[in-house]
Amino acid sequence: MNDPISIPLAVALFCEVALVAMLAWSIFLPTRRFWPPQKVNWLSQTMVWLPTLAVFGGAIIIGFAEWDVLNWPLWLRWGLGLPLILAGNAVVWTAAFGIGLSATSGAEAELKTDGFYRWSRNPQYVADIGILIGWAILSASPAAWVVGVGGVIAFALAPFAEEPWLEEVYGAPYRAYRKHVPRFFGVPR
Repeated sequence: MNDPISIPLAVALFCEVALVAMLAWSIFLPTRRFWPPQKVNWLSQTMVWLPTLAVFGGAIIIGFAEWDVLNWPLWLRWGLGLPLILAGNAVVWTAAFGIGLSATSGAEAELKTDGFYRWSRNPQYVADIGILIGWAILSASPAAWVVGVGGVIAFALAPFAEEPWLEEVYGAPYRAYRKHVPRFFGVPR
């Protein structure tokens, strides 16, 4: 383990497996779910935020350590990767502050249907996916791609764990919203 990416890669992959396991558990056992937490407190927030931040942090460390190992052209890396990162951050932070940081951690809040939520029921997850893919492209790192794919899987699963809870909490207004707005991104119906 003298390789500079071994530890961050192992931590990121462990955290991704933990996130995917928590989400799968929540999908198949919704009455005993981890996400969204049944009770929002420091422990539930730590169980979600720590592995999520470890995935992003691991991807960043690995990307810098393996910078441009794939030797991709600059136009691709900076022309596609950087815009994905910037757009993803603009969307994720606008959406997160739009619903409130506690709601981002799984607390009940007002049902948000405007802003980016007009085009996606899950703009934060879509934006996080964009950031991870953007970083994998920009860094041109094989191991950053491995971490990125694991993160994409976790963020793609999260809505399936979350949506039954949203329907339970918001009822008919959420069902109406779900009929008109796509899960990820698209033109509202």
